[in-house]
Amino acid sequence: MEDCLFCGIIKGEIPSNKVYEDELVYAFRDMSPQAPVHVLIVPKAHLSGLNDLPAADDRQLAALLRAAGQIAAREGVRESGYRLISNCGPHACQSVHHLHFHLIGGRQLSDRMD
Repeated sequence: MEDCLFCGIIKGEIPSNKVYEDELVYAFRDMSPQAPVHVLIVPKAHLSGLNDLPAADDRQLAALLRAAGQIAAREGVRESGYRLISNCGPHACQSVHHLHFHLIGGRQLSDRMD
């Protein structure tokens, strides 16, 4: 998709602090971290968000979740715990319309979801 920030990052047109990459997934540090560990995990193929999952290949979706587990282990939060979040739509404050998951951890997270 043209003008997609994350597509530009995946293509290397926009700099990022990459922490993981494989055939289907690219992950990089969030520029405005909400915790000591805050990594964005995105599929390389453009999907606008969770509502586009019917158009996604099951292999892509599995790769995203497997990557999350590997990244959590590499970042040292697998055992202590982490949160995996995907915002979908305007009421959820989705700011980039490319499916992505926030992997957040490295400190005690609040049990509040607002």
